[in-house]
Amino acid sequence: MDRRCVIGVDLGGTNVRAQALFQDGTPAGHRYEQKSNAQQGTERILDALAGVIRQATASAEQPPEAVGIAIPGHVDDDSGLVRWAPNFGYYEGEVFHYWQDVPITQPLRQKLGMAVTMGNDANLAALGEYQFGSGRGSAKCLVMVTIGTGIGGGVVFGPQSLQGPVTGPVLLLGGNKGGAELGHTIIQQNGLDCRAGTYGAIEAYCQKDAIIQRAQHKLRRGRPSLIHEMVDGDLNNLTPHLLTEACEKGDALALEVYREVGTSLGVGLGNFINLFAPDILAVGGQIAKAGRFLLEPAIDAAENVAIPSLFADCTIRQAEHIDDAGILGGAALALQKG
Repeated sequence: MDRRCVIGVDLGGTNVRAQALFQDGTPAGHRYEQKSNAQQGTERILDALAGVIRQATASAEQPPEAVGIAIPGHVDDDSGLVRWAPNFGYYEGEVFHYWQDVPITQPLRQKLGMAVTMGNDANLAALGEYQFGSGRGSAKCLVMVTIGTGIGGGVVFGPQSLQGPVTGPVLLLGGNKGGAELGHTIIQQNGLDCRAGTYGAIEAYCQKDAIIQRAQHKLRRGRPSLIHEMVDGDLNNLTPHLLTEACEKGDALALEVYREVGTSLGVGLGNFINLFAPDILAVGGQIAKAGRFLLEPAIDAAENVAIPSLFADCTIRQAEHIDDAGILGGAALALQKG
């Protein structure tokens, strides 16, 4: 008997990627990628989506039954609308009009002749990690935090963590489908500001630019560091990846940066443990590739925040799926909806 096959799609601000996957998360075809046309208007974005999905469908070992799309923003799959997505839209002169209440699933169904479902990218990353990664499809509760340009989050409850008749994993969406914005949790009232207009949120301390700026400030103060040579004297060349390389070489400044960032992250993680009592707390996104340099101070800080009995039952770890989280999450949603 043929295994179920679906298309997982990751729509980003630069590229859109798609791949056919079997129900166990293994590839059923090649992965395809092209520009997402994110700021060239809805029709161009839909054309990019349809094009890469058609490529993935054509290479699939068997006909896919549905498409699942991971989209950054406030996504309402029931209505088929993206309620808000600041990275997608069009320019009118110098003014950028971002997506607000834009229909996505129905136009794509018409273009593809296939069932289409969608969800917030961080929520779906959590669902994919639950189903195909560290959750092993059986975790009592998995919380995932994704750290990159921004910070997203997702919460997946196994049936054993909910009271009442529930079958299968349940993804937390909130009343208006826009919940689980874990990166906007306040960890320091009146602290640093972030693009969302709040002060003291995890995102203000732990996202990509915040990490780079923290390191740049220390370097401009004349601190000795291998990083000066690694960036050829131009601090604009600094990246989290270079910071991680410096940590691996024992650079004190780089280690200090990740220790400070990890400590801030850990305060948030400790709060999430108190809120959701997960047995798995996965840290994903590109910044998670810093590994122990970020996670060790985060775990220490989380232990000082979380209720001891809840902390004892929780494993904080790097997510198993980082680069393919959106595709796997989209596939997990398509399988769940099918």
